[in-house]
Amino acid sequence: MGTQDCSSYTGLPWKHSIYVVLLLSHLCCVQVWAQCKILKCNSEFVAATLDLGGGAGREGGNAGYCSALRSYSHCTRRTARACRGDLAFHSAVQGIEDLLMQHSCPKTGPTARPRRPTQVPISRDACFYEKSYLQREGKAPEYLHCGVFGDPHVRTFHDEFQTCAVQGAWPLIDNDYLYVQATSEVLPGEVSATALTKITIIFKNWRECIEQQNYRAELDNVPPAFLDGSITSGERRGHHSLQVSTEAPGRHAQINATHIGTTLVVRQSGRSLSLSVRAPRAIVDAFSPEQDLQLCKWGCPASQRLEHPPPQPGTDAYTHCASLLPAKDMYFQACLFDLLTTGDVNFSSSAVAALQDARGMIADTGRVHLLTAAATSSHLSCALLTLLIVSLTDVTLSFLLEQSV
Repeated sequence: MGTQDCSSYTGLPWKHSIYVVLLLSHLCCVQVWAQCKILKCNSEFVAATLDLGGGAGREGGNAGYCSALRSYSHCTRRTARACRGDLAFHSAVQGIEDLLMQHSCPKTGPTARPRRPTQVPISRDACFYEKSYLQREGKAPEYLHCGVFGDPHVRTFHDEFQTCAVQGAWPLIDNDYLYVQATSEVLPGEVSATALTKITIIFKNWRECIEQQNYRAELDNVPPAFLDGSITSGERRGHHSLQVSTEAPGRHAQINATHIGTTLVVRQSGRSLSLSVRAPRAIVDAFSPEQDLQLCKWGCPASQRLEHPPPQPGTDAYTHCASLLPAKDMYFQACLFDLLTTGDVNFSSSAVAALQDARGMIADTGRVHLLTAAATSSHLSCALLTLLIVSLTDVTLSFLLEQSV
């Protein structure tokens, strides 16, 4: 991701300065609103209340309506950070509060599950996600990437990068089709360093494409097969919806799930496992309010996030990671963090492997590298220059108005 060259806009006629300011603000800040999901929350609430008809508020109907309102409220809380400044979001939040009071609904209690579409006979291509999506939507699906590796570091589906202090078993993905859990443990002989030691993947039963299938990898044992010993599953008309392959038995496994258009790669790098996932947005977002703890979706809890120490050029760790990862992005920062935390040179290989997987899973090469704090500061400089232009525009307008009087 590059930075914006704001200096090229100087010298424009004063009448166009306002348009320049608006354009700069958009270019420097476009990602702020990219993840607001308030429309999804609205549609889920409407779907959840369709069967209630005019019964909301009546005996028996009020409980269902209150459950739908609580689900609506949970959904808005999950997207609150991304919806800051969105008027539709703030209107929805206020409307939910008013409706909860109007119908005397407790703020705690059961929530409504999203309404599922009526099952229709499965089509010939239903177990080929990409093909059926293209036929239905007229375009290819949008793919998202998540990577979890090292001590552990998480690149979420929304390209946020975090280092977590989590220990024990945590869900990485939990939706209607797929459940992925990772176990992080303190390394032997270390005070604070942790590593991924177990990854469990459950493909949930889905119509005629697959029956539930499980995969499990542990440190020093990354099998090229599912738990039942098979390497394929979900056979239909000569096609298998699930298939496991490997480039290095015992240290690498790739699972292709064509019925959901998803690829998962499990690796062992040094003394840690890693997971890389490529999945369509529609699959990633297919979950209920109860499935709200997903590290790949939301990142690790705020209380479990660790800050990276500032890099120290010239140190052995800096020189080593720079030789492996020339771009000073967040993968470089992760390499530094792991090497400084563990003192184990082999531990830095997980960041290299995670970057290689990201390159293979992200079609837009400009999105592969994530910005470091230093790169982010250049965006802040652009924003400061935008504010300066605003101030100069005000001064110029005032001067011209005085001259015209």
